[in-house]
Formats: sequence, structure tokens, C-alpha cells
Amino acid sequence: MLGILALSISFIILLLLGFPVALVLAGSTLITMWVLDISLATAVPNLVQGVNSYTLLAVPFFILAGQLMGEGGLSLRLINMAQLFVGMIRGGLAMVNCFTSLLFGNISGSAVADVSSIGSVMIPMMKEKGYDSDYTVAVTAASSIQGVIMPPSHNMILYALAAGGVSISSLFLAGIVPAFIMLIGLMAMSYVIARKRNYEKGEPVPLKKAPKILLDGFLSLMTGAIILGGIFSGQFTATESGAIACLYAFILVFFVYREIPLSRMGLIMKKTFRTVSMVLFLIAASKAFAFILAYLQIPGMVTDLFLMVSDNPVVIMLIITVLLLVLGAPMDMAPLILIMTPILYPITVGTLGMDPIHFGIIMILNLGIGLITPPVGTVLFVGCALGKIPIEKGAKALIPFYLVLVAILLLLTFVPGIVMWLPNKFG
Repeated sequence: MLGILALSISFIILLLLGFPVALVLAGSTLITMWVLDISLATAVPNLVQGVNSYTLLAVPFFILAGQLMGEGGLSLRLINMAQLFVGMIRGGLAMVNCFTSLLFGNISGSAVADVSSIGSVMIPMMKEKGYDSDYTVAVTAASSIQGVIMPPSHNMILYALAAGGVSISSLFLAGIVPAFIMLIGLMAMSYVIARKRNYEKGEPVPLKKAPKILLDGFLSLMTGAIILGGIFSGQFTATESGAIACLYAFILVFFVYREIPLSRMGLIMKKTFRTVSMVLFLIAASKAFAFILAYLQIPGMVTDLFLMVSDNPVVIMLIITVLLLVLGAPMDMAPLILIMTPILYPITVGTLGMDPIHFGIIMILNLGIGLITPPVGTVLFVGCALGKIPIEKGAKALIPFYLVLVAILLLLTFVPGIVMWLPNKFG
């Protein structure tokens, strides 16, 4: 009990003081070990073990590929490609926004990168065509959540590590169908709102421009295709696919598109290094935090607590869903995956018999919705900054899209066959 109190109090105090989450995890772990008189030297092997994984090499490669494509004019080419297919429908620019976010998510695997790259182009474009500012932000923020589910997603790699070696290729396969269901749901809601507000139809793209648009779009999407194709075919590991994708993105950006000079590579590497450093330190700290959680037997206590409330799997899953949605609002996604997986995994997989792949997709989607939930939804904050509107106005405009995303979340939670269809067929 003394250790649990020390861990809980130190964690909350450090968090409230505004320390980065990685330092909160490491600091609360060290304080608890000191209180329990556990040798602090024990923390060092756990920190090192957290990042001593070949699988983790895929993360910097995925991040670098996304940075290269984001800087190299990829978003505009994908927008043009999406406009070719759905731009002529009423409210077509909103659907282009949704479709482009799915395509970009296939490359970046990040909702924040998605809303930053797509939003910087689509929000001004939609406002110029007469769309309301709050609606443009809501569509952009909600559709960017597809990026956390559509493979390749580095959040899936974090979950695989936290869960103790779940198959990354199976997680990637499991995310494809849910991502397309999200696309259909978001586009349907966008169309309903467009008709209600009487937004104009988009202009069809001239046929003579179609071949060039399709070629540019195809070349851009090949980055994600290399990663997924290499993994699913068994020709490459996730790490090898990421490395090949980086080489392809480098050639495409600097020698085919040539919109930015080669001198920008230094800045791209600097951004990548900063992001990778934060991610790896977070993983190392979370490994030590997981060690102290196991030492204090907290996962078992949480399991007993849930079973005291109810032994009905439906009720337990609803409680977990609400818990993750609430936690996802004030905290970022990556640390929550690393913190909550060791706690909830024994309940969902061990007690309820849930497939670890299914649980991974549900958890990531849960926390993805948290990225657009106030008061600290990162994606919502970036979208509102791009749209120059208050967060309250953006959150209000997101309500219809919240309903769609939560409905999809519940559907995927209680109909596991949707998530598991591709992994069971091809895994």
C-alpha cells in the first residue's frame, strides 16, 4: 500500500507540475523504488531493456518517411487525386478532406501529421469556397483520426511492444477494414451536413488533367504500399520495409517532385531526430514504470476491481471504453498506450479472452478519439489553430463526428469479426 500511494501521489504531482510525461513516468518510478528501498540500479536495466528491441528500429524509419513526404508536397497531390473521385459531389471538398486524410494516414500513420499537412491546405481552400470555419476544422480533425488506425501506424508498434510482442503485421491487417468503415461514416456525415447547410457542389476535374493527377497520386501512395506490401508478403520485416520506404521517399521528394532543395534534408533529419528521441525516451521510461506496476501487483488489483463491479464482459468493456475516452482527453496517445496496456491487457485478454489484436485496435481507436476531445486534444488544438477559431467552437462543431466515431468504436468492440477478418484470413 505504501508503494501504491508513493507511485500514485508522485505521478499526479509531477503531472500537475507540468513535467513531460516521460519524466513523470521515470520520476514516479524512481521515487517509489526509493520509498520501498529497492536498489535504484534496478531501474537502469529496465530503462535499457525498454529500447533494446530490433522492432523499434521501424519507428524512426516510419517517422522519417512521413517527414519526407510531408515536406515534399505530398498533401496537395493527394488532395488533387481525391478531388478527381469525390470532388464533384455536394460538399465535395469535405469528402476530399476525409479521403485525403485516409490516403495520407497510409503514409504518415499519425493524426497530428495528418491534420497539420492536410489542414494547412484544405482548411483555407474550404473556407474560400464558402464552408463555415468551424465545419472545416471539425471535418479535418475528425478525419485525421483515420491515421492512427490505417497502417502503417507507429502507435501499433508501441502497442505491440507494450503487449509483449504482438504481431505487427497482424495489427496492420486488422486496421484496414476499420479505417475504411471510418471513412464511409465520416463521408456520410459530411454529406448530410453539406446538404443541410446547402454547400455547393465541387467542379469536376478536367479529363486532360486526370492522367497527371493519377500518376502523382500513385507515386505518393507507393511509400505506404512499399511498407505494407513488404510486410504482408513476408519479403521484409517492418524495419526493412521502413528503411526501403525512406529511400523511395527520398528519391521521390528530391529527384522527382523537386519542390524543395536537397539542403532541407538537414532540417528534416533534425525534426525526425527530435521526435524519435522523445518516443524512445518515453518507451524506456514506460518499461521501468511497467516494472514497478508489476512489482506492486497493480494489474491484478485492477482486474479484481473490475470484476467486483461486474463479471459481465459487455459491462467491463463499456467501463474500459469510457475510461480510455476520459483519459485520452488530457493525455497524449503514445504514453497512454504504454501506461494502460500493461494494466488493461490482463483484464481484456487474460480474463475476458479477447484477442490481443482486437484489443489493440480498440485501444488505439479509443485514444485516437481522445486526440480530438477537449480540453487538451492535440489534434483539435492544431486544427483550431489552423482554422483560427476557439477550441470551444471547434469542439461544438465536432459533436456529429464524435457520434459517428463512438458508434464505430462500439461496433468494432462488440463485433470482433470486423477487426479480425483480415488477420484471420491472411495473418
